[in-house]
Formats: sequence, C-alpha cells, structure tokens
Amino acid sequence: MSVDVMLFSLRFASIVFLLGLLAALFIVLWRDYRTAAAQAADSRRTYGQLVALLQIDDIYAPTGETYPLRPLTSLGRSPTNSIVIDDNFASGEHATISLKEAHWWLEDRNSRNGTLLNGELIKSAIIVTDGDIVSIGNTHLKLTFD
Repeated sequence: MSVDVMLFSLRFASIVFLLGLLAALFIVLWRDYRTAAAQAADSRRTYGQLVALLQIDDIYAPTGETYPLRPLTSLGRSPTNSIVIDDNFASGEHATISLKEAHWWLEDRNSRNGTLLNGELIKSAIIVTDGDIVSIGNTHLKLTFD
C-alpha cells in the first residue's frame, strides 16, 4: 500500500468521523429543542378556568371575567401572581391551585384572612372539583375544568 493511498484513507476516515460527530450533535440538540418546546407548550396550556362571581344575598352570578387555570395558579394581591385579586382582604400571596397526581388542590398560603372553599374555611391543602367556589375576601371564583 502506497503512502498516497494510506493518507487518502486516513483523510476519508477522519471526514466520515467528523460528519458522524456533527450528525450526533445535531440529533442531541434537536431532541433537547423538542423537549423544551413541549414543556413550554404545556406551561401555556389551560386546564379550565376560574369564573369571577358576584354574590347577591346568597346567590352567585357570573361577572363575565374569566381567568385561565394553569397547572400552578397563584392567587393574591401581588402583581407576581397568576391571578391578581384587587381586594383589601386578600394577602399578597394568598392561595394556590395546583395539579398534583391527577387531582386539583387548593392551598392557603398562610393568608391573614384565610381562604374559603364553598363557604368553609380551609385549614390545609384540599382537593377541589368542578363547580367549587373559592372565596378570598369579597372575591368569589368558580372552578370549571376542561
């Protein structure tokens, strides 16, 4: 085997190796991109909504305001919450509604005035269902799931 053939073979093998390495890198980056895109789409997906209600005597009427329900929805007066509640009886970070283990949970975040579920004060995290009414101060929200 001559030196020219050997050098050509080594060059060809190195080019094939580099192209294989680039292809493997492209595949890894593509999978990471698809995973990140799927996670971003899941975070934007809504699972239902919270319908704002107006209480007149003991009857609730929808106001027409709705808020999207996400896997982690925070409620409170602070602008960093998913749903900002303009109520003097609401704490900055009042409560959360979250999806855990195929169930929706309502949790009070140590608020000063507490969180009510269907008129009952909650003491710890509790499972909520479609049609439940969450009350924070004078604000009432009805849960509707998709």
